[in-house]
Amino acid sequence: MAKGLLISVSGPSGAGKGSVLAKVKEMDPSFGTSVSVTTREPREGEKEGVDYFFKSKEEFTQMIEEGEIIEYDEFVGNYYGTPTVALQEMSEEGTDVLLDLTIAGSMALKENFEQSVTIFLLPPSLEELENRLKGRGTESEEMIKARLEVAKNEIGFVGNFDYVVVNDDIDEAAKKIYSIITSEKCRVPRNIELLQSL
Repeated sequence: MAKGLLISVSGPSGAGKGSVLAKVKEMDPSFGTSVSVTTREPREGEKEGVDYFFKSKEEFTQMIEEGEIIEYDEFVGNYYGTPTVALQEMSEEGTDVLLDLTIAGSMALKENFEQSVTIFLLPPSLEELENRLKGRGTESEEMIKARLEVAKNEIGFVGNFDYVVVNDDIDEAAKKIYSIITSEKCRVPRNIELLQSL
């Protein structure tokens, strides 16, 4: 059985990663999803094990020491990480997995899993990104400014990714990501077992 693809989508906060990935999953509910681990407090409406696994910094550190997190990053004093075991299990079962990762997360995935596909999701402009962050109504002006500075730096890493998609329309961005996944599954190196069986 061919391993499932691990499709990582990264981009600045406010680029719409969660919304676009939810739309891709609507297009094909068979996609697996990876739930990240974080030390930040839950936002209103967020659920344990659905949006994130919420851990203390001590618990997070223990997971790192025990090799249970493939990568992690810090933003404004909080840690975010990707648990390893669930990814390996889903891929080995042939399930394609959608991931919403930091840039460091996508690079770690690319380094550790040959079945990875990395996609950078861009906002149409920094002005639109600022409008989206303000529209959330969940963060202070200082936090928004910090996120915009981080975004400017993150955009410089686009060249390290396999693909780039601009999210000026959620439906169109989702269709492009779905097309990328379809194309990747047709690549010759991913179909060696099939070819050998002919």
